[in-house]
Amino acid sequence: MSSRSANYEYVVSRVRHRRASLFDEDDYRKLLGMGLGGIARYMEESPYQAEINDLGARYSGVQLIEYALNQNLAREFDDLLRFSEGRLYEFVARYLRKFDAWNLKTVLRGHYSGATDEEIRENLIDAGELDPEFLDELIAAADIEAAVERIEDTMFGDNIEAAFEEYEDSGLLMPLENAIDRAYYEGLFYEAKKETGPMELYQEFLQAEIDFRNVLNDLRIARSGADIDPADYFIEGGRLFSRSEIGTLVSDPDQLIDHIRDSRYEDDLESAIDALQADSDISVFERAIDEALLSYSDRLSHVYPLSVCPVLAYILAKEREVDNIRAIAHGKETGLSRATIESELVML
Repeated sequence: MSSRSANYEYVVSRVRHRRASLFDEDDYRKLLGMGLGGIARYMEESPYQAEINDLGARYSGVQLIEYALNQNLAREFDDLLRFSEGRLYEFVARYLRKFDAWNLKTVLRGHYSGATDEEIRENLIDAGELDPEFLDELIAAADIEAAVERIEDTMFGDNIEAAFEEYEDSGLLMPLENAIDRAYYEGLFYEAKKETGPMELYQEFLQAEIDFRNVLNDLRIARSGADIDPADYFIEGGRLFSRSEIGTLVSDPDQLIDHIRDSRYEDDLESAIDALQADSDISVFERAIDEALLSYSDRLSHVYPLSVCPVLAYILAKEREVDNIRAIAHGKETGLSRATIESELVML
């Protein structure tokens, strides 16, 4: 780890300034009333200006918006790494490996669905540590098996190699996607649990994210009816479940919901649980989970403001902004109603 001291005060100040520039509910209401051209013009008058201007001569419509969002996200997080020093840099760099996980899953989903190379590239986010050339090799791979063979050379290798046989048996992409998530989160938490003192809040932040990820995985398994052992999909590091009890909980969705409601996240997840019980569509619960994690991360960032927590909370908030704008643009392109698009947005 770097011997340089962490510059928390400087980076947190920069992050809070950028957080104040994120789109708010009023911005989203305006975007909901626009067409794709109007959305691009609105973004041109925002922190996305550089990307819209750079890409506008080559792309238009949803493609322009998609590329601009992804490039802006990569630039923002490159800036975070450039600002950060010492231990803070290490924390942020390790956390941003989540985009390596995102990109690997995006490539595998593309191969699985028969997407074109360009369609896969459109959804990649250049904010992790994997080289673009490596990702191009994965995109050019003949099939999923060939892509997995290349991924085996990365930090995700052991997990994904073990999951490939299950993928072949089931024909489902879930084993491979979960293997990538487990490699990311368990590796991240292994490093985080070494921290002591105020930095234990970093552990708490990651434990909450792992817990919420486990909740989603378990509910998906419970709702799928598939013959899947939930213990194989369990991510170590959280506090909400143990591996030994997860099978019993998943076999009884009502008991699983009661377990979540009676947990330390009761207040954070109350609206998410209410949404799940009121609507069988698990995507409603997923959005409520995202809102709960945003709220939880904000609360931690105020408990100890000069720590990595405000930086990680900003990363989550910036991700949600990009997801919201993307949802609006794609909803407009496919002709969804305003109410339907609005229901897909995640906001504090």
